[in-house]
Amino acid sequence: MTADRLDLVSKLYQPSGWPRVLEAASGGPSRAPLVVDLDPTTFCDLACPECISGKLLNQGRFTPERLAALAEELIALSVRAVVLIGGGEPLAHRGTRGVLRILGEAGLAVGVVTNGTMIRQSLDELARYASWVRVSVDAGTRETYGLFRPDRKGRSVFDKVIENMRLFAEAKRGALGYSFLVMSRQEPDGRTVTNSHEVLRAAELAHDIGCDYFETKAMFDGDHHIVQVPQGVLASVDRQLAEAAARLESETFQLINSSTLTSLRGHAGPVQPKAYHRCPVAELRTLVTPSGVYVCAYHRGNPLAKIGDAVTDDLATIWQDSDRGMIDPSRDCRFHCARHRSNLELDRIARGEGRSPFAEDYDPFI
Repeated sequence: MTADRLDLVSKLYQPSGWPRVLEAASGGPSRAPLVVDLDPTTFCDLACPECISGKLLNQGRFTPERLAALAEELIALSVRAVVLIGGGEPLAHRGTRGVLRILGEAGLAVGVVTNGTMIRQSLDELARYASWVRVSVDAGTRETYGLFRPDRKGRSVFDKVIENMRLFAEAKRGALGYSFLVMSRQEPDGRTVTNSHEVLRAAELAHDIGCDYFETKAMFDGDHHIVQVPQGVLASVDRQLAEAAARLESETFQLINSSTLTSLRGHAGPVQPKAYHRCPVAELRTLVTPSGVYVCAYHRGNPLAKIGDAVTDDLATIWQDSDRGMIDPSRDCRFHCARHRSNLELDRIARGEGRSPFAEDYDPFI
């Protein structure tokens, strides 16, 4: 079966995860998560003005020894997939290469979300063990990149990132993605700067680099609500994507639109109401960071969603002793959640209205 990266509902029906999916659907605790987002560090070498994790940066890191131990604990828990991500840059931690090796040798699927500046230093491990690497570029030229993704000295490192992506494209076994977050902001002098005019150029560059997919996303605010954009901007983005699809899309290069961009097209407001009071997906996916273990990545840094401390405690104990029902989606998750439809499907499964599981696994990143 060909994996649809964004069809999170269908991914629930894979056989190896089905027993835990049934546990989550029943409303009870699962024996362990299927997928874990892991932040190796809260340090980042860039200083993006729109960074959604800006308030969470530089608040700690795991020691290399603890990071390696966490990888072993994830294996012992029978986690199926790990996403190395962060409020910080995951490849900035010198222990990340070891984590890639430990998890990869154990057969876990590993995804990496990175700004791309340090791919070269971890190239061998990324090429050998990563199921996919997604690079947040958000521009098609070095000038626009410098406006939205400057380094800590205000410089554009666009050329370095693109060269690193080319190196990885030549060596990779997994997939390489080029991520483009549509952004606009008003400068102190009243000018509006945007990257929205560079979607097509960025897609062309992604194709030239040898990426497997190009993903376009809408901005979130600090509370994860979708930032609305003028209809003229959205229309321009859609025209560029249509041209990119006509000229570039193929079996080896895919254009992906995130659920946030789809919501904007449907004129959805910033709020996504939810009628349920417990998040079943929190039994299947969780977030581990140096500042704590949280019920999900949307609540990174939220003390009300913290279920443990992975710096001092092992993950099995944290999972066994915690109540993942501390967050009420109807009250605490009124933003557009990518796993809302999965929660609705888990309710259907609980009522006996779901599908039959597939015959084989195809993508563990639920």
